[in-house]
Amino acid sequence: MAEGAANGELTIGFLPLVDACLPILAREHGFAEAEGLSLRLVRDMSWATVLDRLLYGHSDGAHMVAPLAIATTLGRGRPAQPLSVPFVLGLNGNAVTMRPELARAVNPAGGLGDPAKVGAALKAYISGTGRPLRFGVVHRYSSHNYMLRYWLAACGIRPDVDVEITTVAPPFCADALEFGEVDAICVGEPWNSVAVERAAGEIVMVTAQIWRRGVEKVLAFRESVLDARRPQAEALVRALRKAGEHFVDPANLETNAAILACAEYLDGDATLIRRAISDRLLLRQGGDLLHYPDFMFQHREAANFPWVSQAEWLYSQMVRWDGLPFDPADARKAARVFRPDVYRSALLGTGEPLPGASSKVEGSLAGPTSVSMQQGRMILERNTFFDGKAFDPELLESYITGQHQA
Repeated sequence: MAEGAANGELTIGFLPLVDACLPILAREHGFAEAEGLSLRLVRDMSWATVLDRLLYGHSDGAHMVAPLAIATTLGRGRPAQPLSVPFVLGLNGNAVTMRPELARAVNPAGGLGDPAKVGAALKAYISGTGRPLRFGVVHRYSSHNYMLRYWLAACGIRPDVDVEITTVAPPFCADALEFGEVDAICVGEPWNSVAVERAAGEIVMVTAQIWRRGVEKVLAFRESVLDARRPQAEALVRALRKAGEHFVDPANLETNAAILACAEYLDGDATLIRRAISDRLLLRQGGDLLHYPDFMFQHREAANFPWVSQAEWLYSQMVRWDGLPFDPADARKAARVFRPDVYRSALLGTGEPLPGASSKVEGSLAGPTSVSMQQGRMILERNTFFDGKAFDPELLESYITGQHQA
């Protein structure tokens, strides 16, 4: 257990990404302190290092790509260690950025391209050149990888055949594009905007266009640490929820951008960071800022609630792309990684909205829908996948079988 675990101190590992904002702001604005916590934040450069620090007890919790928590629990690539996710740090927030000549070939109209049209143009481009393209994602077990693969496959492009997918740590994604090591990247902010500022790339799509409410980063603990430090973990959930409320208030944009830009956090350009946290993107040099309200989704509509169905969708993609058979025991382990019980326990009686269910049909809402609540009231907006398909966790095995046959 990390040093300081005997008291109210929690050590949280993170990467320099805009979606590490909630732990940072919980510390800087005193929300953690108000809950009796002292947060120590440790910046790393790769998800592998964040995970190592967590597993070896150098940190208590971590800002983490959601699928990595599931892969670690299932023992993908290393001995299994169960992780628990009591809080989702945000939905989406990633973009697909291509080298300029490729971007203009597959999205000549500019703006954010329609995923189906860009996919069709990309398929034709690959067929015309006769060589695979190389896309960079931040980790094999990342939502970036799975969203990218989902989009490509739905457009008739074969991942690992027509497109090579390689791993590049987020802080190096713009470099990889600039130096020609990859043709495109799928990464979180501010690294797409850094590539645009360098004229190394142009933003073609955002992942919210692939799955409008796709799960992204999470707060992860080792299961044993969560059990041993349950009161502190629940206090952190409350602090993060308050940080989220502060984060989505437009009046706080300048202050929060300046905090995130600090050397100990993102060590970046406050202007680029402010754009990202206000859902504004410069897609190409010389263009106009585009406001896309769903780019990085925080706080509202139970965005931080760890829906079990989100974990199950990620598991479905893990099975699909690892080429493994469906395993009911693994499916149950994957589902248990997300912990709505902890989230509910932390926020019961606070007035914060709490959904009545722990799972839902992902991608099923075509418009605003009132949902059953344990506490408070809530309207969920459209949450569709770009291809119109939905994921019913009750039909997990048949969903996986259908994708394998697609």
